Amino acid sequence: MNIVYHENSKVFHLWNDNVSYVMMVLKNGQLGQLYFGKRIHDRENLSDLLELAARPMSSCSFPEDKTFSMEHIKQELPSFGTGDYRSPAVEIRQENGSRISDFQYQSYKIEEGKPKLAGLPAVYTENGQEAATLVIHLLDSVTGIQAELLYTIFAEGGILARSIRYENEGVKAVQIERAMSLCLDLPDCDYEWMQLSGAWARERYVITRKLTMGIQSVGSLRGNSSHQHNPFVAVKRPSATEQQGEVIGFGFIYSGNFLMQAEVDAHDQTRVLVGIHPDTFSWKLEPGDSFQTPEAVMVYTDQGLNDMSQTFHRLYRSRLARGNWREEPRPILINNWEATYFDFTEEKLLKIAIKAKECGVELFVLDDGWFGERGSDHAGLGDWVANEKRLPRGITGIAERIEELGMKFGLWFEPEMVNEDSDLYRMHPDWILSVPERVKSHGRYQYVLDFSRKEVVDFIYEMMAKVLREAKVSYIKWDMNRSITECFSASLPPERQGEVYHRYILGVYELYERLTREFPHVLFESCASGGGRFDAGMLYYAPQGWTSDDTDAVERLKIQYGTSMCYPISSMGSHVSMVPNHQVNRRTPLHTRANAAYFGTFGYELDLNKLTEDEIQQVKEQIVFMKEYRKILQFGTFYRLKSPFEGNETAWMAVSQDKRTAIVGWYRVLNVVNGRFTRLRLQGLDPELCYQNSQNNTLCYGDELMNLGLSTTDETAGELAAGEEACTDFESKIYIFKAQ
Repeated sequence: MNIVYHENSKVFHLWNDNVSYVMMVLKNGQLGQLYFGKRIHDRENLSDLLELAARPMSSCSFPEDKTFSMEHIKQELPSFGTGDYRSPAVEIRQENGSRISDFQYQSYKIEEGKPKLAGLPAVYTENGQEAATLVIHLLDSVTGIQAELLYTIFAEGGILARSIRYENEGVKAVQIERAMSLCLDLPDCDYEWMQLSGAWARERYVITRKLTMGIQSVGSLRGNSSHQHNPFVAVKRPSATEQQGEVIGFGFIYSGNFLMQAEVDAHDQTRVLVGIHPDTFSWKLEPGDSFQTPEAVMVYTDQGLNDMSQTFHRLYRSRLARGNWREEPRPILINNWEATYFDFTEEKLLKIAIKAKECGVELFVLDDGWFGERGSDHAGLGDWVANEKRLPRGITGIAERIEELGMKFGLWFEPEMVNEDSDLYRMHPDWILSVPERVKSHGRYQYVLDFSRKEVVDFIYEMMAKVLREAKVSYIKWDMNRSITECFSASLPPERQGEVYHRYILGVYELYERLTREFPHVLFESCASGGGRFDAGMLYYAPQGWTSDDTDAVERLKIQYGTSMCYPISSMGSHVSMVPNHQVNRRTPLHTRANAAYFGTFGYELDLNKLTEDEIQQVKEQIVFMKEYRKILQFGTFYRLKSPFEGNETAWMAVSQDKRTAIVGWYRVLNVVNGRFTRLRLQGLDPELCYQNSQNNTLCYGDELMNLGLSTTDETAGELAAGEEACTDFESKIYIFKAQ
């Protein structure tokens, strides 16, 4: 891991064993981009990588060189209006209405480790040897705005973290109207763009398309990162696969409105921008004030999509997630929501809990409906006081009874929302986001509290903290069931209304920070109608998230496969639920529901008392299996083997750090007849070790399993032999391989 500055050529070079990032100070004082990719040798004159070929009809704004134009130069902090007609990374409106800026190099410094970002989630280091940070200071002399560009390169993996801090050292206020966190200009467009998109109950499907001239983007203007598009994209060479080829992944550590964009110009150069969505955004920067952009993370590899994902997994799992639960195996839980919805009493809950304890469950979670006058989703949100008609001894009482059974107790909150039919709304109707004299749009009969206001965050914090101080609560499910509309704060003046979306998310982060600091033993799980805010920003506070409200095992194959492109298995909330499934009305075998849920945090979303004795026995066996292997499943090296987006079968696997144990999940959606013989090439094994297959006790070396493959042929390839159990639709198997 090295960062050097060559004084004569004015070139910065950041590198480790995997990657190089090269940039330079241009002749006009701005910062140009030279290279990002596989590690290259350092030399003094890397500046000759800069392409300065003059092109017809270009505008030239540099007086000393009438052939020097910014129109096609790769840049670190491009602005609009002085020759570069591509999308800018920064736009600052000044008092006279101008948006022109000229950020020129001033100085640099190199620091060990990585600085924290004030009020924002970000990856971190625990010692100075893990990473180094380059800080480059640029200045727009007309406005006095300083831009502090942060580049952190990690010692291991092709990882570069980037963000920008703006400070007004001038004498007049300005409006920041675009503040992207990352700009990467690539020299060609021979890439495929990969995004994770969908909708409620089908989040993070993998969508891939070829980059062509023009703009390709994903983003959110919903106030949350959204079910529709995730703040992660990758660009990969068309020949790249899961196992090989060049890939650059981009993750944005932010939970609000975002934009991730690739723009291909007329000469096939590609500009990638990542940051807060500029639509509806503006930030008034008074003299002496500063603004910090959220952090973006780039990962480069020439070893394919799996290697990119594994790099993100390691980083996010151990240097983004924090706290007591960062690397602890997750407790096996049961959640009462799909078992009871709002129809429960304390005794009904205890009946479910007793059966769960008998099966080996470790954590009982009480979901929505325990507070205020919450008999449906029409009332009660905001009144975080136990409903004594349902819970005579309150949360303290039910928590104690669950603890007496030998399980931990968890609780559901939706702290950012309020119902009109609630004591909180009647007391503070002005605390919601709404525009004077305009209609207030509800979602699920609820409104969004104005978390841009400190007094609102303080009030909700005190209500939640009171419950957590008084009761033995070990787990919090933090839900958020609607996006923002009418984004207007009664507490801010007109010129600051463009700050509300961002201030709202900062308020959410502040509440999380205060609660996790006071209650470090509590495991937080983020949720937003399932996967509506499943992003890296949330992982900083809650090391796991509810992956989707869709608990159907078949749909979860696509959802969890896509999610794994960026997010670690330990972060994916995954449960076994009742059939017919409550979202798609599908009936899948109990073993397949578990086989899909194993590759996540694992739990149950049903009333175990309604299962047959045979099913209860299966549940007990599933829990025994998960307890034995959850450390490998959640923290091992994860490989995607077969995509649910490309055929009838899905496969993935997790390998222990010492490569002596591997767990393979194989899934077939629809049954076949007289099918072909099938093999599955495994990944990540030690080629010199001999592994025993748990399904048939055969012994095979790692190189055989990776090159010839595991036979997954079953009776669907021929007639059913006597005594064999027939396969069905939605079939699956778990293979365990142990080195002998």
